[in-house]
Amino acid sequence: MGPLQGIRVLDLSSVIFGPLASQVLADYGAEVIKVEPPGGDSTRHTGPAPEPGMAAMFLGSNRSKKSLALDLKRPEAQQALQALIATADVFMHSMRPQKLAGLGLDPDALRARHPRLVYASLLGFLPGPYAGRPAYDDVIQGMSGLADLMEQQGGEARYLPTIAADKTCAHVAAHAILAALWQRERTGQGAFVEVPMFESMVGFNLVEHFYGQHFEPPRSAPGYPRVLAPWRRPYRTADGLVAMMPYTDLHWQRFFAEVGAPEHAREPRFADIAARTAHIAELLELASTYVVRHSTAHWLAACDRLEIPAAPVARLEELRGDEHLAATGFFEEVQDAALGSVRFPGVAVRFDGRRPPVAMAPRLGEHTRALLADAGLDAGQIQVLVDQGVAITPAQKN
Repeated sequence: MGPLQGIRVLDLSSVIFGPLASQVLADYGAEVIKVEPPGGDSTRHTGPAPEPGMAAMFLGSNRSKKSLALDLKRPEAQQALQALIATADVFMHSMRPQKLAGLGLDPDALRARHPRLVYASLLGFLPGPYAGRPAYDDVIQGMSGLADLMEQQGGEARYLPTIAADKTCAHVAAHAILAALWQRERTGQGAFVEVPMFESMVGFNLVEHFYGQHFEPPRSAPGYPRVLAPWRRPYRTADGLVAMMPYTDLHWQRFFAEVGAPEHAREPRFADIAARTAHIAELLELASTYVVRHSTAHWLAACDRLEIPAAPVARLEELRGDEHLAATGFFEEVQDAALGSVRFPGVAVRFDGRRPPVAMAPRLGEHTRALLADAGLDAGQIQVLVDQGVAITPAQKN
């Protein structure tokens, strides 16, 4: 159950960008049908896998879905997919536009036949000089300025150690599809939604980093100094690390009073937020010389007393045992007949005080027969497609 109960999504995307977007919709209650080729999504084989085709990367972005496996190079498979599209509210894909016409999936044709359909095209780039180029997370991180931000802060161009472009753009896609569905509720008409990775990530980065470029003539170079400062990182304490963030005038006054140097808070370069922003690297470096003199526990207690935001720095392996995540029931365990207990990070949001449940990610073609039957094919027709390798079921993969 969930707010999107009754919405059917056909998702032809692969890897992370599209699948994570449709997983958000599944988390919110939509019926998400993952349409896969005979070999399945490549993430089925990425990472540890207690069962072939059920690797860790696949589980991370395909929970609570159904799997329909079709060889869309075959006309019979294309016809079966068209029958399912007629039952769908949302059709989404991450194929380059050049491939769509050959599969009968170009947006104009589908929307003419199904005017209420929300057609979502997840792309690397909008139509323009870069249109049709392949787009992967590393490429988009480089093109959108993320690698440059890393170089400005740390002296070396690097990618973030997370697939930031794929995941960020997935959430952009999910909320764009939701907006189109709401528009359909008001107008009765579907929509053609284009979600480009490049433009989405440029917009994401420039929320703060466009900075003085908002004005004409520009009032500064791009880049928000506070987050680009090399000293913006967890503070080193006498025995570890602490994530501590004095921010307001009062925070800094209290911090410098605590370390016995209240005069620093009165210095013109640190007296207010505008001055601190201009001299942020000096401020953070100065603060670090005081923080390192005491233990992490000392600073956590002091910041609690001074009402300065602070927290321990968690290791990834510690998150499963985090007391708050345990208290809120964030991690969910799903029992699977073959895999046993499988753990998932749960849905972060709650609706009316309840967190939507999660379900197991599907085996390749697990729902092929049921979904083709739902599209109007009888058992004999489905068996012919299976026997010919047009439609794939789990029995064929064992």
